[in-house]
Amino acid sequence: MITSTGNSQVKHIMLLNRKAKERRAQGLFVAEGEKMYREAPQSWIRKVYLSESFQKMNETLRDGIEYETVEDRVFASMCDTKTPQGVLTLLRMPFYEPEQVLGGPCPLLMVLEDLQDPGNVGTIIRTAEGAGVTGVILSQNSADLFNPKTIRSTMGSIYRMPFLVTSNPVGFVQELKRQGIAVYAAHLNGKNSYRKEDYTGPTAFLIGNEGNGLSEAMAKEASRLIRIPMEGRVESLNAAVASAILMYEAHSQRTIAVQTARRPLPSEQ
Repeated sequence: MITSTGNSQVKHIMLLNRKAKERRAQGLFVAEGEKMYREAPQSWIRKVYLSESFQKMNETLRDGIEYETVEDRVFASMCDTKTPQGVLTLLRMPFYEPEQVLGGPCPLLMVLEDLQDPGNVGTIIRTAEGAGVTGVILSQNSADLFNPKTIRSTMGSIYRMPFLVTSNPVGFVQELKRQGIAVYAAHLNGKNSYRKEDYTGPTAFLIGNEGNGLSEAMAKEASRLIRIPMEGRVESLNAAVASAILMYEAHSQRTIAVQTARRPLPSEQ
């Protein structure tokens, strides 16, 4: 059992929680909570740490998973949350090829430019899985995808949602357009309501920084600027909320299109 905050493993976990540079250098990240442990792909898991009290109440874990028991006080120091759940998992970072992110002949993509709030990024990843998005692209200046807050906000979707991080988001969007993907930007200058567009074909949505929106260079690459209608004095929505509205509109259109295609013709009934 680990009983000291001076233990090298404890220091290692604390460093990974604090420093994005260390996470990238080691290709490792930390996920807190039993749900995040239970849903983690076994091949990603490097080690599991259990608080002493959690271990006493949970005698069995998945076969073949190495774990270390940690005194409760020390375990709390390893965690980013104020109320640890008793399970902490050390995992390797995944890597995806562009083809995995595009996800086939009719991709649905989210392109995030310089989002700064880890909670927004994590929520978008989680919602993207629910809405059937094939992949998420983040600019290099966005919040770190493996920040502990981001990981918690994904609620496990980080294990299943393909993603790419790019140092040249404008160039990436230009390549998407060359591949025949329609690019829509949520923008205050959008002329059409988001509901008046067709997202049943290959589609990408651009979402900009929480405070400044999309850069001018990125907005210029959009096939169409679209807007989400607002009432009252509200000018814009939270980035994660706006993303959810667009993703689920695309999901709805695609679901209806599939159902319509499957509906038998009158002559076939």
